[in-house]
Amino acid sequence: MTDPGSVGGGPALQDFAAGEVTDLAMLDDSAERQRKPRSLWGDAWLKLRHKPMFYISSVIILLVVLMALFPSLFTSRAADFNNLDHQSESPSADAWFGYSFQGYDIWARAMHGARASLLVGLLATVLTVLIGSLMGIIAGFYGRLTDSFISRFGDIFAGLPFVLGAIVILTTLNPPGSDPGETRIVFQVVVSIAVLSWPVSMRIMRSATIVAKQLDYVKAARALGASTRRIIFRHMLPNTIAPVLVYATIALGAFIAVEATLAYLGIGIRAPVVSWGVMINDAKDYVQTSPHELLFPAGLVTITVLAFVMLGDAIRDALDPKSR
Repeated sequence: MTDPGSVGGGPALQDFAAGEVTDLAMLDDSAERQRKPRSLWGDAWLKLRHKPMFYISSVIILLVVLMALFPSLFTSRAADFNNLDHQSESPSADAWFGYSFQGYDIWARAMHGARASLLVGLLATVLTVLIGSLMGIIAGFYGRLTDSFISRFGDIFAGLPFVLGAIVILTTLNPPGSDPGETRIVFQVVVSIAVLSWPVSMRIMRSATIVAKQLDYVKAARALGASTRRIIFRHMLPNTIAPVLVYATIALGAFIAVEATLAYLGIGIRAPVVSWGVMINDAKDYVQTSPHELLFPAGLVTITVLAFVMLGDAIRDALDPKSR
């Protein structure tokens, strides 16, 4: 009798068939994964990966963060290093950004000054977003009198000229001749920025909440008896936070510029704290004789603000459903 296993290749044919079935199963699994809808953040990440602007801005921001956290990576000199023998010298191999009128190495102070500037921008952004998002989601969710009261209350702060409001707040907290200390002045600058800026994030969150509360998943949560707190923080907040995060990214860069503005006016961070704004304030009287003292710290502020604006624009485009 003929062995049935030897007909048509026998075991070899069976192995081939088994392999073909395995390949088909893998293809089916791959197709199934492709058919699964991606989340909002998954889609955004896929779009960001193809945007050169995202990579350029991220590299610049990463460098600024490294300056703030590890200034010793960029300079071996301390922030208070000075040598009056090199007073107001132009950029050279010894000091890439030159020396200031006080004999400070501008490059070293710029590397150390990134910490205070970035810290003020980051803390002010976090506080602004927390206050604005909380007020906005409450106003949008409850509506009616609550919405009217919070919106009109926000209009009061939004109507204040920013610089004038900051001058009033900071000069009230620190009358002339007072010495608030390093930590306290940083805290006061952060609070003053947040107090004058929260209405913007409140309006963004309020608009997103008004749209979200009409959607089916919110109505389903209500029908299932979910508490108000659970509906707001568990269901609505994750789906309304995206536009606020875009604003926060752009605002962080803007608040770094605000810190420099307040320091230039002499009402923000002041010596002995080193920041880019303090450096600009120190250089304002020597623009004609030593322009490099002003140009380099001002250039760092400009580049950093531009990087955050570029990153915010890239994130906004990636999260915009209309661009898909």
